[in-house]
Amino acid sequence: MQTQLEIPCHFGAAQDLFGIYHPGSFEHGIGVLLCPPLGQDLIRCHRLYRQLAHALAGIGVDVLRFDYYGTGDSAGASEEVEWSRCLADVATAAERLRSRSGCQHIIGFGTRLGGSLALAAAERARLEQLIVWDPILDGPAHVDALDELQAALRFDLNRFAAPRPAAALAGQWQGFATGASFRRQLAELRLDLPQRRMLVLHSATTDATAPTHRFSRTGAEVASLSLPTPWDDLAGLETMIQSHELIDIVTRRVKESTYA
Repeated sequence: MQTQLEIPCHFGAAQDLFGIYHPGSFEHGIGVLLCPPLGQDLIRCHRLYRQLAHALAGIGVDVLRFDYYGTGDSAGASEEVEWSRCLADVATAAERLRSRSGCQHIIGFGTRLGGSLALAAAERARLEQLIVWDPILDGPAHVDALDELQAALRFDLNRFAAPRPAAALAGQWQGFATGASFRRQLAELRLDLPQRRMLVLHSATTDATAPTHRFSRTGAEVASLSLPTPWDDLAGLETMIQSHELIDIVTRRVKESTYA
């Protein structure tokens, strides 16, 4: 098996962002920027993002995965995460991928809030094409879901010997300290969808309110994965999110774009 390079890098004006660059095997002039989700979703998707980066580099494209300020291995604390800073970080990361690889055509990929950020930053980051997986379009509903999960966590006797006092888990979502500013920004989030070539992947769901129609109206291609993804399942909070089906679909889509 061919060993693929993973090149760590710090970038941004203050060198406070961290990323891993995966050089492709060929010169296609196309790169893929992997925009991570936030909070528990980021932890649970870490392995999937690494596998996806390897799969994409294996078909010859250059890939950058990175952490927003206040997340992962970038500088800052989780309570310092700001929506506007995350958007700026997507643009900074896209420029880093261009300068490092020489690619001028960047495809953005994102999961959940990573998908939302890719959508919202597409113009600023000059992402020519988007692939998003279960993106969050309704900020208030997402805040409610996180609050509900956090409330249930207090009484989860599979994790705690006794119900935790409210103060012990206040100001955080599932183990990540959350600033009031970011909470407010997320509660006000209503995304306008960019006019881009776009592939939207939805996990299998029986939810009739899934916002696939919003994407369809923009001309985006919408596809469903064959299995549900347990994003908001309390019992699976520490469980890795994996989908070989998703990696196959994304890799095939990028390959089609590369040779189009």
